[in-house]
Amino acid sequence: MLVALMMVLVVVGSIVFHFLSPWWFPPLASNWGYIDDTTVLTFAITGAVFAAVVLFMAYCLYRFRHKEGNKATYEPENRRLEVWLISLTTGGVIAMLAPGLFVWAQFISVPDDAMEVEVIGQQWLWNYRLPGEDGRLGAADNRFVTFDNPLGISPHDPAGQDDLVVIGSDLYLPVDRPIRFALRSVDVLHNFYVPEFRAKMDMIPGSSTYFWATPTKVGTYEILCAELCGVGHSYMRGIVHVVTQEEYDDWLVLQRTFAEF
Repeated sequence: MLVALMMVLVVVGSIVFHFLSPWWFPPLASNWGYIDDTTVLTFAITGAVFAAVVLFMAYCLYRFRHKEGNKATYEPENRRLEVWLISLTTGGVIAMLAPGLFVWAQFISVPDDAMEVEVIGQQWLWNYRLPGEDGRLGAADNRFVTFDNPLGISPHDPAGQDDLVVIGSDLYLPVDRPIRFALRSVDVLHNFYVPEFRAKMDMIPGSSTYFWATPTKVGTYEILCAELCGVGHSYMRGIVHVVTQEEYDDWLVLQRTFAEF
């Protein structure tokens, strides 16, 4: 009886803590409210399953507790129960996965008018590259990485000479404009994550990944690395400033090109 009561209290306490928890999402500052909706739905489904399983176990402890004269029935198979369990489990998994697939399809479908920003991860700082006057980024390869060329921009590609290079400094982005984040790492696995954007993606050495987002609120936000990348992982932080188009243009003219490095 004591164990059954404790299990009931665990369920009640978990639900109360969930609604009163001080640890919740930071304010949303992008178009990805879908991420919040999908997470809440996952919490609801897994929370309901957790409560149902624990309360069922508590009920069994109470209902089938030891009594003098009671005799257990041996029933190794129960086809009806198996069908119910398989059906409920399958339905729950589909309910959790299906919304995520729809969100993922949007997550990687970049709008045609999106601005390109390349993010380069390196132990333990963030670097960035933006298109120059020609409007496109030049070729890059980790084999070109040197002390004088930390981003590995190809010196043989004319399109890369006017690329704007930001080394270990803050990133500025215009508000209400879709941005395609092209992600690359020059050493180990990293993950580019801005909590308020609700968007993140692994950065894999020797490969390129991407996602897109539209910053919707002017402000200053912290960039985190969400993948353990070495002893300095916790210090791999950066700042992104979401500003008006005029302020962004003013910042842009102050940046140096690859040819000027």
